[in-house]
Amino acid sequence: MRRGPSRKRSGGFTLLEVIIAFALLALALTLLLGSLSGASAQIRHADHASRAALHAQSLMAQAGVGEILQAGISEGEFSGSDYRWTLEVSPYQDPAEPARSLQPGTQRLLRLDLEVAWGEAPRERLRWQTLRLVPAQLDQQNLLP
Repeated sequence: MRRGPSRKRSGGFTLLEVIIAFALLALALTLLLGSLSGASAQIRHADHASRAALHAQSLMAQAGVGEILQAGISEGEFSGSDYRWTLEVSPYQDPAEPARSLQPGTQRLLRLDLEVAWGEAPRERLRWQTLRLVPAQLDQQNLLP
């Protein structure tokens, strides 16, 4: 028994299958490019933050060396870069102890508050705080408030 001429199915894809494959490929590429651009933004922020930390470390190491620390605010820019800094020096008062007057010859602590910025956004600035001990002879000379 012979049947009529048989139809052979070709081994290709239908138009609908090709369109779906392209749509899936476009979706996958969109997700991949989105994650890569997010990763590059994070890398750029980490680079800026690490450079700001190096500048801050350098400035904090120089504070009080070769010059007398005095209470007040100073500002500036790091040479050859877009990084700006603001340093505030103020007497430190321990919150656990009541305010008291200092005896002559007593050492004092100064609080250094440094902010380094490289843009205008809040995310583009970092802050550091530290304490410095002022020798008693500087306090006796009334160089500090």
